[in-house]
Amino acid sequence: MIPFSILDLATITEGQSISNSLTMTRNMAIEAEALGYKRYWLAEHHGMRGVASSATSVLLSNIGAATNTIRLGAGGVMLPNHAPLVIAEQYGTLAELYPSRIDLGLGRAPGTDMQTAQALRRNSHSSVDHYPNDVRELQAYLSKKEQPVIAVPGQGTEVPLWLLGSSLYSAELAANFGLPYSFASHFAPDLLIQALEVYRETYRPSEQNPKPHTMAGIMVVLADTQPEADYLFTSVQQKFKQMRSGGNTPFPAPVDSMDGRWTPADKQMVDHVLTYALVGTKESVKDKLAKFIAMTKVDELIISIPIHDAGARSHCLKLIAELRDSL
Repeated sequence: MIPFSILDLATITEGQSISNSLTMTRNMAIEAEALGYKRYWLAEHHGMRGVASSATSVLLSNIGAATNTIRLGAGGVMLPNHAPLVIAEQYGTLAELYPSRIDLGLGRAPGTDMQTAQALRRNSHSSVDHYPNDVRELQAYLSKKEQPVIAVPGQGTEVPLWLLGSSLYSAELAANFGLPYSFASHFAPDLLIQALEVYRETYRPSEQNPKPHTMAGIMVVLADTQPEADYLFTSVQQKFKQMRSGGNTPFPAPVDSMDGRWTPADKQMVDHVLTYALVGTKESVKDKLAKFIAMTKVDELIISIPIHDAGARSHCLKLIAELRDSL
């Protein structure tokens, strides 16, 4: 079976403090390691009251100190928000603290609203248009080759880079640069298969990555019964409905029913965004999961668990591991 990994947002849940949410993230990473997950990645977002993973490198260091073997990384760092040298130093430091355990996934979206994105910009020239050059600059800082500007820590660590995305652009760039590629199908299903095909067909081997390597994201909500899983899933349904209307609150508690809480248009939008979400019991989603892996032919799977309650989230993590081992 292909490796399973976890994508986390350090979710700030309704009724919980940010401090408690960060503790839950660390504890979940510890559990994921014990259950044999390959990677634990955190995604950079800003200005979102339900997400505490704005400073990914800081959180990863906290998790690294509490774990021993699981790979840790960004899924991803939104590179247009940062000077490549700063990211090289941050992740170079992580690589020295936790050798052979650090990944660096990169994205070109701001990970926030446009006003916050403007506040994040390092200078007036910072732009997604410079993204390919920024990736190359970052690669150079992490390489063993001497550079006019040296990343210390960073130089020589050769932290593995991934490109992340939900478009053909990201697939083509990853292929051109000879980098592993992860598609964000957990919230952007439309171009999944096409992007993976473009990536594989146009891949140019690199020294670090002689073969193409793919990953895809899915959301999974498992429980002991279907009604319980459906109940837990209403949290993320509410959240995506809220995002459609511009709301910004902590991750909502589940509700008994979504009836009356959304319009038919809202439901259609949320159902489409969550096309590949697996909701149910181990038995009810097993075939769907196997078909997704066969359809995408991915080398790895990265899983988001959008559950409000920490206990239910932990139980889901264990059920997914059992499901993985049964395939």
